[in-house]
Parts: sequence; structure tokens; C-alpha cells
Amino acid sequence: MKHLLPSTALALFIGIGLLPVSGTTFAANSWDKLQPDRDEVIASLNVVELLKRHHYSKPPLDDARSVIIYDSYIKLLDPSRSYFMASDIAEFDKWKTQFDDFLKSGDLNAGFTIYKRYLDRVKARLDFALAELNKGVDKMDFNTKETLLIDRKDAPWLKSTAELDDLWRKRVKDEVLRQKIAGKDPKQIQETLTKRYKNQLARLDQTRAEDIFQAYINTFAMSYDPHTNYLSPDNAENFDINMSLSLEGIGAVLQSDNDQVKVVRLVPAGPADKTKQVAPADKIIGVAQGNKEMVDVVGWRLDEVVKLIRGPKGTVVRLEVIPASNAPNDQTTKIVPITREAVKLEDQAVKKSILSLKQDGKDYKLGVIEIPAFYLDFKAFRAGDPDYKSTTRDVKKLLTELQKEKVDGVVIDLRNNGGGSLQEATELTSLFIDKGPTVLVRNADGRVDVLEDENPGAFYKGPMALLVNRLSASASEIFAGAMQDYHRALIIGGQTFGKGTVQTIQPLNHGELKLTLAKFYRVSGQSTQHQGVLPDIDYPSLIDTKEIGESALPEAMPWDTIRAAIKPAADPFKPFLAQLKSEHDARTNKDAEFVFIRDKLALAQKLMEEKTVSLNEADRRAQHADIDAKQLAMENIRRKAKGEEPLKELKKEDEDALAAAEPDKVKPEDDAYLSETGRVLLDYLKLSNQVAKK
Repeated sequence: MKHLLPSTALALFIGIGLLPVSGTTFAANSWDKLQPDRDEVIASLNVVELLKRHHYSKPPLDDARSVIIYDSYIKLLDPSRSYFMASDIAEFDKWKTQFDDFLKSGDLNAGFTIYKRYLDRVKARLDFALAELNKGVDKMDFNTKETLLIDRKDAPWLKSTAELDDLWRKRVKDEVLRQKIAGKDPKQIQETLTKRYKNQLARLDQTRAEDIFQAYINTFAMSYDPHTNYLSPDNAENFDINMSLSLEGIGAVLQSDNDQVKVVRLVPAGPADKTKQVAPADKIIGVAQGNKEMVDVVGWRLDEVVKLIRGPKGTVVRLEVIPASNAPNDQTTKIVPITREAVKLEDQAVKKSILSLKQDGKDYKLGVIEIPAFYLDFKAFRAGDPDYKSTTRDVKKLLTELQKEKVDGVVIDLRNNGGGSLQEATELTSLFIDKGPTVLVRNADGRVDVLEDENPGAFYKGPMALLVNRLSASASEIFAGAMQDYHRALIIGGQTFGKGTVQTIQPLNHGELKLTLAKFYRVSGQSTQHQGVLPDIDYPSLIDTKEIGESALPEAMPWDTIRAAIKPAADPFKPFLAQLKSEHDARTNKDAEFVFIRDKLALAQKLMEEKTVSLNEADRRAQHADIDAKQLAMENIRRKAKGEEPLKELKKEDEDALAAAEPDKVKPEDDAYLSETGRVLLDYLKLSNQVAKK
């Protein structure tokens, strides 16, 4: 078995297709005769057996799991309830508690039948959409007062073709209106949407039995947990690239999100990260090679989009992106050129800086160590190179330099660190504790392996704070959890990702199975799974925890506890936390950056609560103008507080220019979160010194 290092990588492989059940007649389509072959049947039986024997949780494959598989499969294929009819669902419901029996016997027919029915329904809807477009975009009436329900995950299944037609008439109208408001003329809109729907129709005809099998068996595998996946032979071959796109790619973890592809996280120092114009939860709707024509990828499968993004090292791929910072109804896009390359170890190396702060009339110097990833040059290490690079060795070197500069404390910046080497997370912990356990790994059989620091003495004993956010994951959470449990550092920032499981790859006769076989626990006995690490002082985050993070994934394994590996010790921070938070709140309630972030977050949450969208052009434009005015007002309040000239209007170019600023040229003092973390640490030093003097 090939063991994987902890990471937040997600792979949701979604097929686009489906077939008829008895009693329903459809015109013959290219997919009507698709059936599972012998290799796929054997592979499905192998998956059942492997999950039964080796999955960490070993939940029974019974009627209850059958319901989960069925509901997940329907949701995978039609999450917005826009294709299947109520009659289809009534027909499929007879199998709701039978998928366990089907899978145990190698019977794949139900999965194939549902998928092929879906294909029929998709074709009918795309044909209808094209017919609507053929009536002429310029003939559409945007003066009527009607709305479209955009959040349909809990909507009732529609009962008739007429109801589906009305829904899709509104959907096409909404697509046209979005592009119209984005500045496209009727001819451009007609061409773009016609091409999009025709391309989706053409891909339906390319559906293979393998696509259906993968979607069905992967749904079954993911009913155990979101990191347990079936990989088809094609996807198994490209596993590393599909997971992170780090090889001749853009350095981003992607996930299917309805008809679009969403960015889950960026690989630190990767090509996409370096642009500073791509962010988590952004949606990719177009891909172009160099200066060639942009290919619309709305409705494409994840693996197809990945193939377009990949390419020879050094070449340019252009992405058309809808920023996550847009309002929910704002489909304004930007084009981001990215040069493909592998992520270099030296680009992810730790960095240090000095944070200079004046507090209570005194000047302080804090050392800042930024850790983008937990890396280890395995090749040099195995070759016996005495100068091999690793996170721990580099941090140790920088700590030595900072101590020579007589810093008053250290802030370790783990924001956006998606993990890496478990060995390095353990080694780094050893720099800050005397000795003892660093992380616990509980296997499927209940055995707990304890990873320990056996070297007595801490390398750095001074005051310390850790800055984390929602994208601090896996190995970052192991290190942060250990620092919190040993009371070695204040944990400040946002709730971390919550990825606390270990996966392994098991080859099959046909493809591979990636399954979860172990779980991480902190030395306090708490899991890092699902909940992640909760900070001592919480910062507002523009990353929506409902969109990004382990808890946002279906069937995520729960947080739990096991017996602690260390005895509880007195927490030096606890007596001061209430006062630290009070002083933090008082300071940030007047801080321009924090006020801006909180106001922006409040506006985003309010907009996300809207379930419908107006199809009246005047109303839609008024809504956009209102949102733009609020965003401009927030920005100008921030600029005024910083002594900058106010803007007359907020353009996307302004945001892009701000995002593209060279990070090396940004002073630590100008990073609001980093600066405030230093101030919280100084508050603690003042309070603890006052107590010590009494």
C-alpha cells in the first residue's frame, strides 16, 4: 500500500450522464446501450471488500448506508433539482434501501439506469435551452417582474415537463441577463451560450460506461468519508496531478461545484498563488492555451478541466475566473494568465522578518517566521547530504538569527499552509517542547501509535504566538494542536481546516481505491478531524466555513477524543484570555482593516442568504449598484483612516492591483492580522509580567 502524507487535497470526480427505467420511453441515444463490463463488476466487489476490511470506521454496508448512497448519487447528478422529475425520483425510490444488496452481489444496473436517465433529462433540457436562445436573445423581455429561485437544493422535484420548461426558461433568461449586465452585446451572448450548450450536448455523446461506473462507485466510496475515493484507470494514472495540479500545472486544488469548477486551496508559492489573483472559492469558467481562444468549461467534468489546465512546463494557461469576492449574482469575470511550472522547494522555504511595534509607549521587536509548507528534501536526505533542506532545519536557523537580534518574542505564520510532511510537523514541535509525544495516530484496529520527541530540552523557550486561518491544514493542525496542548504558544486567527485523517492507495484490477485507514489525534486526545484547531483569539475570516473546510464536505468523519498522551498541565494563558480578548476587541473595533473586513463579511453573509434573484433588468442593475455603493463606502472608510485619497468608484482593476502587490515589499507592520497578533502577544507579556512581580 502507498501511504499518503496528510493534505487537504480533495478529488470529486463527477460524470455528466444517465438512462431510462422501465415504463419510460425515450428516443435512442448514444448511451442507451452502455453497460458495466466484467472488470468493473469485479472492481466493485473488490471495493466493497476493501472498505469492509480496511476502512478506519468500518461502518456496516446496510440499508442505512444504502439510503446515504442513493441520496448522495442523486445529489451528485442533480444538486439543483433541475433535471430529474418527481416521477423519476418516485421510480428510483424503490431502490433506496437496496444499494447495499446490489453492491454486495456486483449488480451495477441500478447505478447505470439512474445515470442514463439523467443523461436523457440533461439532453432534453439542453435542447430546450438552445430552442429558447434560437428565439433571439434580443427578443427576451427583461421588464417583467419575475424571480428565479437560485438555491434549489431543498426545492421540491418538479412534476411536469411544463414546470421544467418554465424553470429553464428562467435559467436561460438569468444567464443572458448576467452576461448583459457584464457588458456583452446580444450577439456575443447568443454565441457564447449557444456554444456552451452545444458543447455540453456533444460531451453527452462521448459518455462511456467507465464514466458511469466511476461516478457510481465513487459515490459509494465517498459515503464512508469524503477522502475515500475510487479512481478510474485514467484518473489513477494522473492521481497526483488531479489532486494538486502541482506537476506542470497551476498549483491549485480544485473541486466540482454544480456546473462549475471551484478552487479549494492554492499550493503555497505555486504558480496560481504567485499571481495573487486567484483565491479559494473562486470559480473557473474558462481555460485558454496561451493566446488561443478561451474555452468555456461550464458544465465540464473536473478531470476534463484538469486536462485543459495541464500542459508543458513554461507555457502559459489563461483562466477566466469569477472571483469569490463578487456578490452572489455578480458574474463579472477576470482573465488570469499563469505560467505552468512545478512548485519549487526553495519557493516554499520558510522566511523571517522583523515586526516593529510601539505599545504602551515602548518599542518592541518581534520575530516573524512564515512557514508556507512542511517540506523535506527526501532525495538529499536519503543521499546523506548534510545540507539537506527541511522546514525544521530552516526554522531552527532562523530562530538562531532572531535570538541574536534580541527579539521580544516570535510569531509563527501558518496561514494558508496546507500541510506536507508529518515527520516535519513532529520535528518542528520538538524545537519548542522539552520532550514527549507530538501526535497520536489511531489505526482502524484501534491501535494508537505515538510519535514522540525523544530529545530533552527545547531549542526555543521564549514567548510565541501562532497565526492560523481556515486554510491551515493537516500537518499545520498537528503542529498548532501540539503547541496549544503543551501551552507553548497562543493560537490566534481562524478555525483551521479540520483534515485529520490518513489515506492509502490500494490498486484494484481496474483502477485504484484511496481509502481512509487512520486518524490523527492531538496529545490531549482531541482529534484534529472536522473541528480543526480552535484559536485562543479569533479573527474574522472572509473564507466561508460553509464553503471551504472539512466540515463543509458531505459525510465528513466526526470530531472525537481518545485517551490523552500527556497529563494536563497548568495553562499559563487561560487566566488572561478574557482580558486579552477584551483588549483585542477594543483595539480592532477602531482598526480600519479589521472594521473593513468585518463589514465586508457582514455584507457577504447577507447576500448569501438571498435565495432568489430578480429577472427584471432594472431591479438587477439597481441591486448591483447598491452593492457597489456599499463596497465603495467601506473601501473609502478604510482609505480615509489610512490617510489615502478616496475612490470615486471601485473597479475590479483596483482590487487586482491590490492583490498583485509584491508580498516581499509589504512590511509586516502593514499586515493587519500579523500586526495584531504581535500586539496580542505583547499584551500577554505585559499581563504575565505584572502577575510575576506581585
